[in-house]
Amino acid sequence: MTLKRITLIGAILAAFLLGGWLTYRFLIPEKTVPEENASVLLEKIRTVVKLTTVEGEFSEIYSYKQSSGYMLLPDKKALVRVQAVVAAGYDLSNLNIEADSVNRILRIGPVPEAQILSIDHDLDYYDISAGIFMEFSPEDYNYINQKAKSLIREKALQSDLLPAARKQADQVFELIRFMAESTGWKVEIRTMGHDDALN
Repeated sequence: MTLKRITLIGAILAAFLLGGWLTYRFLIPEKTVPEENASVLLEKIRTVVKLTTVEGEFSEIYSYKQSSGYMLLPDKKALVRVQAVVAAGYDLSNLNIEADSVNRILRIGPVPEAQILSIDHDLDYYDISAGIFMEFSPEDYNYINQKAKSLIREKALQSDLLPAARKQADQVFELIRFMAESTGWKVEIRTMGHDDALN
């Protein structure tokens, strides 16, 4: 191999490497930062009087599947892990508190039934598979979100969450009773659906 040939191969190799570097440096676009815009509007303020007495943490695996209806086309499927914090307690917006200063009696009631006050949930999509003609739409994701929340609500209602909320509320009312009685007052607590006072 002659010196001219070695020099020519070296020059071609150097030109190839330089061309590749220049192409990478100037022609391939750099990764851009996605543009983000947000418009947050406060639409309504309302007064709430809620007493959260307990919170429960729930975790669930939810499987979603929709058939294409054709044997050869694949189904649309998603496997979702749902993690939620469910708050239970009392909506006290209609609770009446009456103080009879003559007889030194504090009347509280009617105390409503314990209920689920809020569900704060997150979805982690583990496996999403869609067919050629069956892609996931925003409506599908909204349906999965609402269905997952509904399933968590059902599980929470079947669990010991509401009895635990009632038990915790009883302790709160016992504390109120103790504080009132230590100052010479009597406390009468009326529960929802009961006309008789719970002394």
